[in-house]
Amino acid sequence: MLESGAVTATDTHRVIEAVWRIESARLIAGLTRMVRDVGIAEDLAQDALVAALERWPESGVPDKPGAWLMTTAKRRGIDVIRRSARLEDKQAELARGLGPDGAVAPAADAAIDDEVGDDLLSLIFTCCHPVLSTEARIALTLRMLGGLSTEEIARAYLVPSATIGQRISRAKKTLAAAQLPFEVPTGDDLAARLPAVLDVVYLIFNEGYSATAGDDWMRPGLCEDALRLGRILAGLAPREPEVHGLVALMEIQASRIRARLGPDGEPVLLLEQDRARWDYLLIGRGLVALDRAQALGGTTGPYAVQAAIAACHARARSAEETDWVQIVGLYDVLSRIAPSPVVELNRAVALGMAHGPASGLELVDAIAATSALEGYHLLPSVRGDLLAKLGRAEEARAEFARAASLTQNARERALLHARAAGLGHPSTG
Repeated sequence: MLESGAVTATDTHRVIEAVWRIESARLIAGLTRMVRDVGIAEDLAQDALVAALERWPESGVPDKPGAWLMTTAKRRGIDVIRRSARLEDKQAELARGLGPDGAVAPAADAAIDDEVGDDLLSLIFTCCHPVLSTEARIALTLRMLGGLSTEEIARAYLVPSATIGQRISRAKKTLAAAQLPFEVPTGDDLAARLPAVLDVVYLIFNEGYSATAGDDWMRPGLCEDALRLGRILAGLAPREPEVHGLVALMEIQASRIRARLGPDGEPVLLLEQDRARWDYLLIGRGLVALDRAQALGGTTGPYAVQAAIAACHARARSAEETDWVQIVGLYDVLSRIAPSPVVELNRAVALGMAHGPASGLELVDAIAATSALEGYHLLPSVRGDLLAKLGRAEEARAEFARAASLTQNARERALLHARAAGLGHPSTG
């Protein structure tokens, strides 16, 4: 144990915060397995955190802080269970691993480590259960697995803390009312529910990578949270190719974060980025994850295909060396296995780069005719770019202006206005 005089109270609080970020998901997962209620489990974990904040500044940080928190939470869990009709069975279950004086029994740490993998995986599937709305899944996942406070989640998504608090509270009540088994799905159930889990993680990443609203072009903290969740998931489900495909996609996209911002925080688009600023360690990790996904037979999984597209950009030493023909082929695959108007819009961009802007514009106009992306700012943005390349400046300006009016992100709006202004006016040439 650290000597109490070795660090200040402020230092201890920082250590506690770091320990909580690392251990909270393990703690909540283990407690949920015991009490079968994610809401009660989080309350017990929070109680243990409060106890640490009260005691550690005086007693010092324990050598095994995670085990200390688990032991404290289990003691409090016994008090909760005493008030239920299942006292004898549950008390015995919760007390397992505690010595007669409430200390950690010698085998407790090993038991926690043995079970934590299944517990964490079960918690991930519980937080992302289809009985919850997408917004609730995201909030609950960030709270339970990301270790973020309600206020931190609210700041990331630019909504009031009360709104996030209500989402989390309703999600806990919904899960409790549904009396869902706390377990990892198997067989067909696993295949059916895994995409929802991966979608939640990627939605968190995307909000960090391209913020939908506010003054910031990106929120890198959310990208880091999603990457951490993805890496945990890959470690817990190593035989699932799409898990590695998602990790590959996020690693490669995250490698560009530094290059996506200019000196004043303005957005820098992919083809204009200084590739020397890309993080090649992350690219390397992403390519390894992509190889793993492909080795497991995941060549046609939606995330693995998107990762392969990202890899085409990552492998090109300059924008001019990008293999756009290969990217078009990959988008052809993606449009077959995961068809959507957004995929088609991205395919139009690739077509424009591979075969000329007229080819891309033809597809964009076909998408626009369906009204499938009405109100989506990137449709007029892409159309404006293609029109500008075709020399149709006046039409391009109108499209950029329309795109600017549709986006809720201030940085992106400024970029679109700048692109429109950069085309000049007929009267000035």
